[in-house]
Amino acid sequence: MILSNPEGGDFSLRGTPRSERTHIGFFGRANTGKSSLINALANQDVSIVSSLPGTTTDPVVKAMEILPAGPVLLLDTAGFDDESDLGMQRVAKTRRVLDQSDIAVLVCEADLSPGRTERELLDQIKDKGITLIIALNKADLGQGGYDNWHKIASQCSAELILTDAVNKTGVEKLKELLARATPTENSPYLVCDLIPSGSLCVLIVPIDAAAPKGRLILPQQQVIRDLIENGSGALVVNETEYCQMMKKLKKPPALVIADSQAFGFAARNTPDEVPLTSFSILFARYKGELDFLAKGVRTVEALEQGDKLLICEGCTHHRQCDDIGSVKIPRWLEAHTGKSFEYSFTSGTGFPDDISGYKLIIHCGGCMLTRNEMTRRLELAENAGVPVVNYGILIAHMNGILNRALSPLGR
Repeated sequence: MILSNPEGGDFSLRGTPRSERTHIGFFGRANTGKSSLINALANQDVSIVSSLPGTTTDPVVKAMEILPAGPVLLLDTAGFDDESDLGMQRVAKTRRVLDQSDIAVLVCEADLSPGRTERELLDQIKDKGITLIIALNKADLGQGGYDNWHKIASQCSAELILTDAVNKTGVEKLKELLARATPTENSPYLVCDLIPSGSLCVLIVPIDAAAPKGRLILPQQQVIRDLIENGSGALVVNETEYCQMMKKLKKPPALVIADSQAFGFAARNTPDEVPLTSFSILFARYKGELDFLAKGVRTVEALEQGDKLLICEGCTHHRQCDDIGSVKIPRWLEAHTGKSFEYSFTSGTGFPDDISGYKLIIHCGGCMLTRNEMTRRLELAENAGVPVVNYGILIAHMNGILNRALSPLGR
């Protein structure tokens, strides 16, 4: 059973964030029926369907729930065989969806044997270690390619299914396969494994021009939720009220978690015996490899005048006049090192394929990215020999408090 979830946006207080959903990407040549299959799964018109090649351009995203697996994100992609100039741009976006995907559904015509396009997709899916389901669509028109696909599915340890999206044949079986393939293991903890149940944490949440109007940002929401599930409490305060609120506590909190921008302030005003870290550092552990990111910060002191740096935001928020990624971090970094650098910036799912020219990548906490996508970015950087550091780790280092900020996480 699939339920529509209109509250599936990234910042909804009621819906599961996109980054926490299992991402299911649909891939294949143009006109194999990828969009029709998604519409059949969703039981609604999510994607535009046409016999004209290139109808699907940018990836189409639909937040759903597949029971009993839970919340998922269906991603429809452009045909992988479009070799026009515009088509190559669409194919590049399709490759990015592969990096986000936990499950790949390769949609092919049941009457055709695999060709170059399918084999290229199979190689990429295998290289990325993505769970694969092969849907042989338009099965009502012929199944001449089935035997060849059956051999490939056995070699790839992939599930193979015959479907007809127009008549919804095989759709229920596909739902069952997707539910079975959806990861069921518990997600790693954000914070509740670091403190005893029933503890109180103080969260320092600055409210400034860059703060989203009327809501908390996703890392703050998720940390509060994690604390509540642990039977613990959260005292959420602005910088201006922090010292006063700390004096009102009868005993010190189990942990103080600061927005990275308030790290220096928090360190100066939090007693040494009170553990202190940041939302961004918690997400470095939750989404990526904390030790790898902490190692990357050693590069900062070796940077030279004019080095090329890449600053990556996982979200696509409107940049403010004093934006942390594009303004504050470059300003603080140049003040710390006494040098100026050449910067490139990315946001959302954009991430360059070639990063070999950069001396350092400075990445946000990645709350808007799936764990898989963050892991693949770090693997790409490691393979290219480019160090990566997380916002919070970098800011802690520049404030001289990195050891203190990492110690609550056992580092």
